[in-house]
Amino acid sequence: MEISATDLKNRLSNSESLKILDVREEIEYHTYNIGGTNIPLGMIRMVEDYNFNKSDEIIVVCQRGIRSRTACHILESLGYLNTRNLTGGLTAMRRLNEY
Repeated sequence: MEISATDLKNRLSNSESLKILDVREEIEYHTYNIGGTNIPLGMIRMVEDYNFNKSDEIIVVCQRGIRSRTACHILESLGYLNTRNLTGGLTAMRRLNEY
């Protein structure tokens, strides 16, 4: 399932409590992020060590939406039932001039 940058921006603006998973490398995360938990794609199977419930909506983000799409597929194979990939990634969020 996908979520657009506009929809995510609106939900963040409404102060919704969201579970965001950023699958970029740590240096990328520290350079620019919108919050959430940073677990690089190569370590995604360690997600069970973090505070994610398999029924929670998890919004997965990366730079352009490619790694996050892969992460969503891996999470689904691990039993996470409600993952959403940020279409266009954080690049799309930046284009909205919000962050």
